[in-house]
Amino acid sequence: MSEQAARPTKPLSVEPVPAEPVQALIVVDMQAAFVTGGGAVPEAARVLDRTTDLITRARAAGALVVQLQNDGEPGAVDEPGTPGWQIHLPADTDRGERVLRKTVDDGFEETGLADLLAEAGVHDLALCGVQSEMCVLATARTALELDFRVVLPHDAHATYDIPAAEGISDLVPAAMVSRVAEWALGDEVEIVARARDVDFTKP
Repeated sequence: MSEQAARPTKPLSVEPVPAEPVQALIVVDMQAAFVTGGGAVPEAARVLDRTTDLITRARAAGALVVQLQNDGEPGAVDEPGTPGWQIHLPADTDRGERVLRKTVDDGFEETGLADLLAEAGVHDLALCGVQSEMCVLATARTALELDFRVVLPHDAHATYDIPAAEGISDLVPAAMVSRVAEWALGDEVEIVARARDVDFTKP
């Protein structure tokens, strides 16, 4: 097989704006351990700013806002009940916002998220949060498999650098890891460059 034939044919596309508004925002693991202090992802300030903007505009439009909260193992930075486990951007329960706890990467697995979205009449959703190649990727992939339309703003998810491994690779910067996570979702996901270009509507 020639080198050219072996290359993927899917275009490296990032849409300037999504075609239609979304009816829900899923905020993935925006917990204190990952976005504050010395253990935060390198782009914590950016992802906090973009996520705050998305939440504010989703609320104003009457869209559904759901936060996912990871329950880490005993001793982990996100062990339930520890400061690092706490949601950094509190849910507005007076508006009916929900926090769904999970124990695996996929935010749909044993959380009731699919039922919650179906009951609300959601067909189109946006995702933001951490970590790009783990919980964001897994949740987005399942959403696509369940036939939801998924919009992923490039500047509203983040992760950590991958450390260098002798004989394997040098350090892989977090920004590159996040972009590869987007690529791994295939051409069904709508990737937009800026969170501010995501529009919301009521379900």
